[in-house]
Parts: sequence; C-alpha cells; structure tokens
Amino acid sequence: MQKKLPSKIADLIVLPVISAPMFLVSSPQMVIESCKAGIIGSFPLLNARSADILEDWMKNITEELNKARAEDPNRRVAPWAVNLVVHRTNLRFEADMQLVKKYKPPIVITSLGNPERIVKIVHAYGGLVFSDVSNLVHAKKAAHTGVDGLILVSSGAGGHGGTINPIAFIGAVREFWDGITILAGAITHGQDILAAEVLGADLVSMGTRFIAASESFASDAYKKMLIESNLEDLIYTDAFSGVNANYLIPSIRSAGIDPEQLHKKENVDFSKMVDTKVRTWRDIWSAGQGVGGVKKVQTVAEAVRELYDEYKQALKWVAGK
Repeated sequence: MQKKLPSKIADLIVLPVISAPMFLVSSPQMVIESCKAGIIGSFPLLNARSADILEDWMKNITEELNKARAEDPNRRVAPWAVNLVVHRTNLRFEADMQLVKKYKPPIVITSLGNPERIVKIVHAYGGLVFSDVSNLVHAKKAAHTGVDGLILVSSGAGGHGGTINPIAFIGAVREFWDGITILAGAITHGQDILAAEVLGADLVSMGTRFIAASESFASDAYKKMLIESNLEDLIYTDAFSGVNANYLIPSIRSAGIDPEQLHKKENVDFSKMVDTKVRTWRDIWSAGQGVGGVKKVQTVAEAVRELYDEYKQALKWVAGK
C-alpha cells in the first residue's frame, strides 16, 4: 500500500502517531515531549486562556523543538500541531489565526466547521491541514476544500467521538479520498497502530492514552479515575456540549448529576468554553473506549517507548517470528 505521508513528517517520526489535541488536557509541555519522543504533539488553541498566553506557548514550543534539533541533528523530532475550532461562534478565531501565521505550526487540525479559509493560510507558509470528520458527509465536504488529511473520528473515540465503525469508515472514505488518512477512536496500544495501518491509515490519533501523561493538564483525580475505569464507565451524550461525546460516568456522578437524567444542551458558544465557570471538560471528564488500556501515570516518553515496543512486537507476530 502506497504511503501518503510527506517526508517532512515520515522522516521525523518514530511511530505514525498524533498525540490528539484534548481540551483542557493537552499542555505545551506535552506537545514538546511528544515531538521529542518522535510522535506529533498537538494542543487546542483554546487551551490557552488568552492570546498573550497562547503566544507564549507557541514561542516556547518553537524554541524548545529548535533547541532539541540543534543539540542532536540525528534525532527524530516530530512536527507539532495546533487544533483550531473553525465554528462561527469561536470569537477568538481571528486573533488565533494571526498567531498561526506568525509561528507557522507545521500542522493545523481543524474541527467543527468549514476548513477552506484555513487551508489557504496554512498552505501559504508550507504547512498541512488535517480536518476532523465523523461521518461521510463531512468527510466529502472537507475533501473538497483542499485539506491534506482527514482525521476519521470513529466510534469509541474520546471527546466528540463519532458513531461509525473504524473499519467501515476508513473503507468508505478510501473510495473517494487519496490523501493522508488518520484514524481516531479507541487506539491505545502499539498493535492498534499496526492494525490501523493495515486498514489503510497513514497516521493514528491517540487521546485517552495520553490523558494520564505526567505532562498533561489533567488533574490527579482525573488521572486516577481514568486508570480505575473501563469502557463500561462511559456514556455517549450531547447533554454537556451540545455535540455527542464520550464521558466518564463517575465524573458525572461526582458533579452531582444523575447520568440517567441527561438532556441535550442547546446554543453552545465555543468561545466561552475557556470560562472558568464552565464545568464541562473541567469537571465532567472525557475518555474513549480504550480507557481500560490505561493502567498508570507515565511520562509521554515512557508511553511512546511502550507503544514502540508493542508495535515492534506486533510486527514480529505478523511476520511469524
């Protein structure tokens, strides 16, 4: 199967993995350590509470990764990525885009809207645009905007997960899409990465596995709950953000809410998701169906080494060795 990854990604990674951008979880240090470990690190721009803070983060990421490359030119330091909400209610869109133009992240991941305008801006400085999609309608629309990659958010994904089986999803998308394909949803172990590649994915996006990373913004209580939970502790609902997502039931109960009495939330304003008064994501915690595979808190580097060993072992098993 022909690989679609350009050399500016393929030559700089040790595993075809994106550490997914997770709201209120992915930190700039997590991005730096992911890239230094050889996987693509990413974070949502809205994780920074202001444009000034965001600029500090983007400057720090750029400087630290440049330093790592300079100290060891032979080291595989992966490119970094940011996640931009392109929905019309993101009131920080214009300010954040100015910083994207200034710091030129190699990859911009778009979600919740039409990425066409972003494609032109990012391509102008030589970057790539990947678009989150959770169904075929959105996948086809994004494909026609000139994006470089489609992130297929399948059933079982943490956060705003889709409902389509990943095997069916990637097969259907490959009928009309010949660009970079990234699979997301319940990918937790090295053998999962290999399985996704066999299906036709060029990269995978892993979120839940990295919530428990030492460098993440997740609280100790969140990490503890994650480690103690399994897929039966999840609920898929649109009650908290207006869009269906997977949440940890114990966190809902801890917030004093009955999981059996949930109703759809209307009129979501994504620009207000950074307000400290908003409890969703801060107190109601998300995880994907791969949650049962998260057994301990570890550094990003430790997690990547573990994934690498599992991946290599899976390759040996496939080869019959």
